[in-house]
Amino acid sequence: MQFRGGMNELMRQAARLQRKVDDAKKALADKEVTATSIGDKIKATATLSRKITRIEVDPELVKSEGLDIVLDGVCAAVNSALAEADKTMETELDKVTGGVKIPGML
Repeated sequence: MQFRGGMNELMRQAARLQRKVDDAKKALADKEVTATSIGDKIKATATLSRKITRIEVDPELVKSEGLDIVLDGVCAAVNSALAEADKTMETELDKVTGGVKIPGML
């Protein structure tokens, strides 16, 4: 069985798919996800383009637990927010590509 259109058509299809992926990434870049830590007393918000936009800390937590615990919680919340952003972006891009994974393209 031979592929219709040959290599040129395959390259055009790959370029179209890449444009769709790039457009989806631009459209989703500012969408935000939020993650929490230490019983929801620390919240970190990140965009799907992996930028931290907000960190919220309950002031009572700082008083009761101290700065070291709070900073550990901030790190955990930020890492969770970035992981959630990656997961959400991948899920949204899978919708665009139909789940096709082409190395180096995404």
